[in-house]
Amino acid sequence: MVDMDSNDDRVLVILPTYNEAENVLALTEQVLAQAESIEVLVVDDNSPDGTADLVLSASQKEPRLRLLKRPGKLGLGTAYLAGFRHGLDHGFGRIFTMDCDFSHNPRYLPTMLEAMDRYDVVVGSRYVPGGGVENWPWPRRLLSRFANFYARTLLRLDIRDCTAGFRGYRREVLEAVDPFVIRSSGYSFLEEMAWRVTRCGFTMGEIPIIFEQRKAGSSKIESSEIYLAALYVLATVIRPPQLPPGFEGGSAPTKRPPA
Repeated sequence: MVDMDSNDDRVLVILPTYNEAENVLALTEQVLAQAESIEVLVVDDNSPDGTADLVLSASQKEPRLRLLKRPGKLGLGTAYLAGFRHGLDHGFGRIFTMDCDFSHNPRYLPTMLEAMDRYDVVVGSRYVPGGGVENWPWPRRLLSRFANFYARTLLRLDIRDCTAGFRGYRREVLEAVDPFVIRSSGYSFLEEMAWRVTRCGFTMGEIPIIFEQRKAGSSKIESSEIYLAALYVLATVIRPPQLPPGFEGGSAPTKRPPA
């Protein structure tokens, strides 16, 4: 039976996966070790390498691990949305997204959870003091920097890392901003989510992280995704998406001002 009553202490970490058999069990173990309140939902897009089978087997022994298997490769944005729906329907008070390739180290979760006492959304950021990236070639560094500058400037966002997928959302944010109407995916989904959160008057804070290049498996990200996201950003500026009722003016009472 679905528990519709939310509990602020319950934390869900969403891990979208496609061919992450080499990483998924080790990562979920480390995520769950960060706090007893954390549960993990793996959203797998029918990985041919058996990722879902590994998670399903492990979940028989670990009640805090769940699997949502989808019929095919449906995109990162829809994986987030499937996880958000699960988290809201099952009463989680805080919902995180992170990569399943160890580029987002689980050791940052306790600090991000603590920061959620001050912010409505917390971002694990590469581009604030103390943050950074490891083992990236300079063209990728340059492209990522430009993509964030471009999105931050055009969308008038206060955060430095607009394309970061390591985020924690308070339940009331997801209930208010209605992410289920977003049609874009990948980086553009993340950028529009930041835009919607900001325009609806919620606070966003950044925690510095070191983004680590994956050590196993192959990257699923292509440079074309960044260029496509740039087009979505421009479209958002030219024709802003409709905000939920009550937020049309582009502002709302701030829930928790930064300490």
